[in-house]
Amino acid sequence: MAKITKPLTNTEVKQAKAKDKPYKLFDGAGLVLKVRVNGSKSWLFMYKKPFVTKRAELVFGMYPSISLAEARELRTKANELLSKDIDPKEHKDEFNRQQQETLSNTFEQVAANWFQVKKTEISADYAKDLWRSLELHIFPALGKHPISKITAPLTIDVIKPIAAKGSLETVKRLTQRLNEIMNYAVNTGLIHASPLTGIKAAFKKPEKNHMPTLTPDQLPELMKTISYASIKIVTRCLIEWQLHTMVRPSEAAGAKWSEIDLDNNQWLIPAERMKKKRDHTVPLTKQTIEILERLQPISGHREYLFPADRDPKRHANESTANAALKRMGYHKKLVAHGMRALASTTLNEQGFDGDVIEAALAHIDQNEVRRAYNRAEYLERRRKLMYWWSEHIEQAQTGKLNKYNKGLKIIG
Repeated sequence: MAKITKPLTNTEVKQAKAKDKPYKLFDGAGLVLKVRVNGSKSWLFMYKKPFVTKRAELVFGMYPSISLAEARELRTKANELLSKDIDPKEHKDEFNRQQQETLSNTFEQVAANWFQVKKTEISADYAKDLWRSLELHIFPALGKHPISKITAPLTIDVIKPIAAKGSLETVKRLTQRLNEIMNYAVNTGLIHASPLTGIKAAFKKPEKNHMPTLTPDQLPELMKTISYASIKIVTRCLIEWQLHTMVRPSEAAGAKWSEIDLDNNQWLIPAERMKKKRDHTVPLTKQTIEILERLQPISGHREYLFPADRDPKRHANESTANAALKRMGYHKKLVAHGMRALASTTLNEQGFDGDVIEAALAHIDQNEVRRAYNRAEYLERRRKLMYWWSEHIEQAQTGKLNKYNKGLKIIG
């Protein structure tokens, strides 16, 4: 006949004294109180592992932190797992591992991992702006939260004050970035689904404001204003360089002397500095080479064409041209990026091939076959386009432009 274990009483557990050797008191159904020689007491669960005859022990915890009643509740749960052929010790270890993983996968840590991938696809300046926006607006409130605990209501509460200030463009960018981070968490197996998919619907959409630019017939007035403006030579050269080369503000401001190939009259911008992460070649014209000659005594011995005013070892800020245009009276009339739009409008009106214009602006051709084909063939056609554009700017600058040469059609 099987031996029947008499359940322990609270008094027995409390009064159990230390002996020369550790010993055990049995409560039944696997629950054991182990008393050590130093007098400490711990609850153990003794059982047979599922599918094998091997015996195992699971430590529930110390007495009196865990009472007799609580130890019995833990025993019941462990036996319930065994009835389903689940090893309670392995179950506990897996739960602890998941808890530890949850605590280590904070939103900020996951965002940092996502950013390591994201920054390979964008320019350095944009990457800096992106990360700064998260540090400023998101991490203080959500950074330490486990990624699995991020919810839409919690996130919306964090963004609401930004929307209340009317910074709707910032809200739009933040919701986009938050969704990218959560999608990364889904794709790396940290969460099952993104809880932030629809949070942009909780905020007003920013009004679409077209980037301030000028009409083609306003180019002469712009060149006249630049020529009379009280600005530093480097700033003047930066504005003219960007206007002639049709590149983005960050690409112009970060131009390096090592990127200039005067043997072939080309400016070779590496992929890591381009918005679309693709090498871009800009044919140099007589006018852009003259800008380089003006810069040579100023920065030819340095790394960057346009050194920063305070620290010449660094390049000028991409907002330098914008700030100068604003001081010249072009606030809300023209931004540095708008000079690309001015070039595009002018060249399209003059009848240049739209594909050649798009290639000059470093826009990505979605057709991969055409991209490979255009890279070589369009360079010479782009060179003609760039020559015409520089000549056009020079005519506007010298006052020789006759009402924007209307009616002139040059096919590049």
